[in-house]
Amino acid sequence: MNKKVTVVGAGHVGATVAQRVAEKELADVVLIDIVEGLPQGKGLDLQEAAPIEYHNASILGSNDYAPSKDSDIVVVTAGIPRKPGMSRDDLLETNAKIVGTVVAETASLSPNAVLIIVSNPLDAMCHVALKTSGFSRNKVIGMAGVLDAARFSTFIALELSVSVENVSAFVLGGHGDSMVPLPRYSTVAGIPITELMKKDRIDALVERTRTGGAEIVSLLKTGSAYYAPASAVSEMTAAILKDKKKILPCSVYLQGEYGAKDLFLGVPVKLGTGGMEEIMEIQLDPDEQAALDKSAEAVKGLVGDLKRLGLM
Repeated sequence: MNKKVTVVGAGHVGATVAQRVAEKELADVVLIDIVEGLPQGKGLDLQEAAPIEYHNASILGSNDYAPSKDSDIVVVTAGIPRKPGMSRDDLLETNAKIVGTVVAETASLSPNAVLIIVSNPLDAMCHVALKTSGFSRNKVIGMAGVLDAARFSTFIALELSVSVENVSAFVLGGHGDSMVPLPRYSTVAGIPITELMKKDRIDALVERTRTGGAEIVSLLKTGSAYYAPASAVSEMTAAILKDKKKILPCSVYLQGEYGAKDLFLGVPVKLGTGGMEEIMEIQLDPDEQAALDKSAEAVKGLVGDLKRLGLM
């Protein structure tokens, strides 16, 4: 297998990304973590599943970055969750330093790689990755919209008792409470959900989508989502490695598109070998644009905090 994907962070998200990528035979995988034995153990466990899952991908665990050399894609999941008593500044500073270190190491070894950022706060960490790597904007992409749209699709399918395969949901904006699910562009077998549901039910699904991550955290109590986030990364990885030209919602660096400049924000993009190959601009009505502008302001606030803390 010629392609190589490096996943930095061997926690639940990172290890599940490695599993998805290997079992779909998208690429060989290098799983990196600073905890001694963790990536090696999980990598070996995944490798030993290969004869049962019938795939020939290699999964190598390492505490060193050297095996990541010449990766086609680097997935960054490293970082810490917000802990009790920790301020937003504390979380932002800690994860910015982690992401900055990871990106500096991997970018120097894989200068042609596409970076997929998963670490939170997502859109802010994309800014750190872009600045640290020095890569062009098409090579730094945040995983957010694919996950958020999947959650919206799930809730729509459950509400209408239809196959999730018939549902296509659309979500823009930052990855957080200010995200912008777009019912007008979300469909079931091509039919807008605005034709299939009453407004109060749509509003309820939109709100559940916005708080989808928090809902899982409240249920797990000691962790956050990782199966669906890993699947989202896997879909993005497949689109890039297979040059699918697939249109997916991702956080990318906008330069005037959708009225935002010098800002990472979730919008529909075409993914292929070059990474983000085209930003697809759609017509928003005034309310939708206002919601997207509000989401952009929330991301700007995080970027402002990075600058204030001397991290940008």
